[in-house]
Amino acid sequence: MAHQQATRAELARFSRLKGGFMSGKRLLYLGNGRQLQSVAKLDERFEGWGLSVDRYWAYGSAFPDSLEGYDGIFLSGSPHGAYEDIDWIHREHELIRDAAQKDIPMLGVCFGHQILASALCGKEQVFRRDFCEIGYKDLPLAAAAAQDALTQDWGTAVRMFVWHNDEVRGDHPDMVVLAWSDICPNHVWRHRQHRAWGVQGHPEVTRTQAPAWFEQNRERMVKDGGDVDAFIAAADPQIEAGTILTRFAELVKRG
Repeated sequence: MAHQQATRAELARFSRLKGGFMSGKRLLYLGNGRQLQSVAKLDERFEGWGLSVDRYWAYGSAFPDSLEGYDGIFLSGSPHGAYEDIDWIHREHELIRDAAQKDIPMLGVCFGHQILASALCGKEQVFRRDFCEIGYKDLPLAAAAAQDALTQDWGTAVRMFVWHNDEVRGDHPDMVVLAWSDICPNHVWRHRQHRAWGVQGHPEVTRTQAPAWFEQNRERMVKDGGDVDAFIAAADPQIEAGTILTRFAELVKRG
């Protein structure tokens, strides 16, 4: 626990040092993975887009005492399921509901997408698939995506790497489904009342980062039926998919 606290203090100090070009808006970055920072280094990229980022390793049971002063929240992926009976997952459910009541915008990727749905639409919304969906896919878009604050740049389809065994149902009345695949009816969604968005895929992984990310996860991806060598050879820049991240940063900065 002391190591986690030191890491957070070091990262917070790094954020302050970079504060010269920050917008003054604060983003809470919840790391739900085995490590606080992933290969994508999305926390640092949010700083590059003008946000002051506070990192908390939720997977290690680290959470802020209060949401006061936060202008946005990002929820990362995780090897866990949103339905698991684990203390930090319960705490994250509570934090999400608190943030929604405070009208703090939220964006979740992979597990983040799932726990947002579980917290705001009910735990029965997330379930385990019979088999894994994995690979680069062109995801068709709903008409609503063209008017959405985060997906308006995507046109009629968006290419994205997807990898998931858990899935979010697409039929809840509080959900606006924005994108899907041939075998998954809900890849991107937003909440009808709250400023919350979920993305099942991984728009955060760039072409430069992809080989290292694929190698890091090779064993699990192969077990899930993926051809890692083919993924590396076909690594996509995901420029269009990545605009959901920059659009979210812009929304947080606007307040």
